Amino acid sequence: MSAKRQRTAWLIVLVLAGLCPTAANAQLIISGNELKIDLNPGLPTVVPNAGPDSLSLLDFSVFPPKVRHLSGIPNTVIGPPSNIAITPNGQLALIASSLKVEAGAKLTGVPPGTVPDATVFVLDLTVDPPKVIGEAKTGRQPSGISITPDGKRALVANRNGGSVTVLNIAGKSVTTGETLELAKPEDQVSDVAISPDGKLALVSVTEAGYLAVVDLTDGIKLTPRKLGVFGRPYRCVITPDGALGITAGTGRGETPDTDAISIVDLKAKPMQVVDHVPIGSGPESFEISPDGKLIAAVLMNGSNLAADAPQRTQEALITLLARRGNTYVRVQQLPTGRIPEGVAFTSDGKYLVVQCHPDQQLRIYKVNGEKIEDTGERVAVPGRPSALRAAIPGR
Repeated sequence: MSAKRQRTAWLIVLVLAGLCPTAANAQLIISGNELKIDLNPGLPTVVPNAGPDSLSLLDFSVFPPKVRHLSGIPNTVIGPPSNIAITPNGQLALIASSLKVEAGAKLTGVPPGTVPDATVFVLDLTVDPPKVIGEAKTGRQPSGISITPDGKRALVANRNGGSVTVLNIAGKSVTTGETLELAKPEDQVSDVAISPDGKLALVSVTEAGYLAVVDLTDGIKLTPRKLGVFGRPYRCVITPDGALGITAGTGRGETPDTDAISIVDLKAKPMQVVDHVPIGSGPESFEISPDGKLIAAVLMNGSNLAADAPQRTQEALITLLARRGNTYVRVQQLPTGRIPEGVAFTSDGKYLVVQCHPDQQLRIYKVNGEKIEDTGERVAVPGRPSALRAAIPGR
């Protein structure tokens, strides 16, 4: 047998044995579940004597998905639900520990009784069961995470630090690199998105109301460009073709006032915001489909308000948008469970998962063209689901 055929044969054996990380984890979605903070009272509230946080791993290579829970891995609902990331080769997951409970603490920008953490845990997905094999230090309150397409670096938005920290990835080793100062801590640097060619990043500066543009061609450098977007930008992404940057923002956060996503033309010279698309009230998170044709945004719609609030609702919303050239248009809106946090498409684009915080469950929707429909499948998780990320090879 030739050397080439021998290598091919061994690869087939590894795939069939389930030992090839990329094959084994290509349909993986990870949910971070928190018990120490509850949003149901209307404001983030520390729960006394709470149990441990956890992760839930959903394998969508079959349907309904196979589910496994891992206990004792800290994560939090405070910050965008993109504070989990999976490397393009499917070997590692990075989980941000943004906050720690500390009695009597009263700090700006975090719930009473908590203080910012500065830790990202490294989860090895190639072993059974997956386990934490290390941690890396970041700036204060690590939040949104994005990994470069080559899998060699991760960028972590430090919400209470006004900065972005680089994590260097070599095999299963994750080490802390440089930290880039972007803004004042009170401006809340919340999320980061990296372009498919790995040359630039967009960073949401929430309270200051803009997207920062970061050059990644030679290290990491802040450019002078500030993209003015709708309201207070939070989650941000870049389309798989690298043409558009997208963020969702809230205005004053008054239900039922309509908020919007902002569309950035990254190929224009200079790059510029070209559209604001109304989507509904209170976008918490959104995700783009693997082919870039759809956006699913989850909206609080008043479901996160206190029980005695006049505008409190018993249903949140999902808004689905479809791409039309250099923008997106709204094609569907349907109800979902209260206080939806994360949302994610499976890597094949066939299903959509939504986290429902107070119900401690994940809802699964089927994607049919430019529509979604509720499958009726519910996944119970051992905590209030707070962060969600899918394994998307090459992203």
